[in-house]
Amino acid sequence: MAPSSKPPSIYDFQATSINGKSVDLADHRGQVMLIVNTASACGFTPQFAGLETLWKTYRERGLVILGFPSNEFGAQDPGANEEIASFCQVNYGVSFPMMAKVQVNGGAAHPLWQWLKAQKSGLLGIEAVKWNFTKFLVGRDGQVLERYAPTTTPAAIARDIETALAAAAR
Repeated sequence: MAPSSKPPSIYDFQATSINGKSVDLADHRGQVMLIVNTASACGFTPQFAGLETLWKTYRERGLVILGFPSNEFGAQDPGANEEIASFCQVNYGVSFPMMAKVQVNGGAAHPLWQWLKAQKSGLLGIEAVKWNFTKFLVGRDGQVLERYAPTTTPAAIARDIETALAAAAR
């Protein structure tokens, strides 16, 4: 993270795409982001279809969806990044950006995920991500607006996305 007098934002982070390229989240400045930890063999895996629908519906208005595969929960994404990318595309037509597999909890958690969890805790104030398909909605100002449980479907987030898209960046 870059030192600054303002609170850090999502724009202070970098990630690696599923293809191995560095992604500077500052490239998405002014856009609304939905950050999701994903898995290919989870009961919630069909949410990929709903995420793709959100992406196709709102990307022209400024929505970016970033999927971060994780193998932490029930070892439900054990494959290599190439296998995960192929699975997502073949089975769900995923065209939104997918990142390289990461840890979302513990000492080895990706710095972005450490920050996201610190910004919006989950049920009962617990920061840890409890399962695959936990979602974070980030506003145009780079700050976390909301955290959603794995059981929250992408369609259920559409209204919040529309509100975030209508808001101007601060």
